Amino acid sequence: MRRIWYDSPQMTKREVYIWERARWPRFTYDAQMLLVPLGAARRAQGEFHALIESLGFRDRDRAEIESRTEEAIRTAEIEGEPLSRVAVRSSIARRLHIDQGGLPPADAATEGLIDMILDATLSYAEPLTVARLHRWHTGLFPALRGARRTLTIGGWRTDETGPMQVVSGRIDAPTVHFEAPPAARIPRDLEAFLSWFESPREGDGLVTSAIAHLWFLTIHPYDDGNGRIARAIADMALARDEKSSRRFFSMSRQINVEKQRYYDMLERVQKGNLDITEWLVWFLESYGRAIGAAQSGATGALQARAFWRLHEDVQLSERQRAVLARYLNDFQGKLTTKKWSLLGKTSTDTAQRDINDLVEKGLLVKNLGGSKNTSYSLAGYEPPHPSSP
Repeated sequence: MRRIWYDSPQMTKREVYIWERARWPRFTYDAQMLLVPLGAARRAQGEFHALIESLGFRDRDRAEIESRTEEAIRTAEIEGEPLSRVAVRSSIARRLHIDQGGLPPADAATEGLIDMILDATLSYAEPLTVARLHRWHTGLFPALRGARRTLTIGGWRTDETGPMQVVSGRIDAPTVHFEAPPAARIPRDLEAFLSWFESPREGDGLVTSAIAHLWFLTIHPYDDGNGRIARAIADMALARDEKSSRRFFSMSRQINVEKQRYYDMLERVQKGNLDITEWLVWFLESYGRAIGAAQSGATGALQARAFWRLHEDVQLSERQRAVLARYLNDFQGKLTTKKWSLLGKTSTDTAQRDINDLVEKGLLVKNLGGSKNTSYSLAGYEPPHPSSP
């Protein structure tokens, strides 16, 4: 018996899964219940797109690199796999042909994940096929190609060692949260899913993305990597909805923030009766929160541009300009002499002289407090506050 483990305090008993229902996969939902969350999601989407359009080309490029970097890092983090932010950002910038100053390359597995994420959105109009899914899956596990392994790479799972289960808790007394359909059903179930995904429909594109995510994850066709692929498919549906290959927000980041709610919601719906209203409401609301978090970052870019415009006639050293730029781009807490010396790679004495000069010129202001607690803020700049779930 093969099991996928994740940490959860939930204790649930075995129930009938939605794929065992006679009408599977004919999902139902209460359209009236979706009116408010769908309307809010669409308003947030419209406001965010208007904000993105107000950014300059360089700020837009940077926003896209950051959002795609977040998507790659967080979709892997949901599965307990940490990635190097520097390597991910470098790989994405290189593939988007945006200069990032020769940063180090990512490892093969990270490159495979980025391949999938970019292919799903840059080529969103291309059909989603079995061959394309297998190619994505193979890229996620490059180290296992051609080696003796327990995972089937680039092909459907089998039931040779028992049913596929998602479990948590003690090894000797596990809680089964989900059991996937028998492997023999995968080709038929995937054919139905892909036919639906590629067929024209009048329904809302955000709802399509939510259903695609849930449907694919319920089929669970691979030994591993199903969650990452399901989230890539959902992003592909969102790109089709927007008719744009550019991505400026990350659903995986928001799902990672709400990870336990995500797992709980999946479990409840997958043990339900094919009414997926609750899942759709959660997905739409989570989408809105993802937009809100990205909007904070875009607002920060606009504020940074305004800061430079306000002080464009001030004479600054190269080090002062470089440190201020880094601080504007990656704002974290108050600015101190120690932080300035680290960012500027200089001594604390030189850092203090730089800061004193900027205070005199009106670019920095000293915050309340003294001695060891002395800190500074950028004049006329209010750092954005990311949205909370």
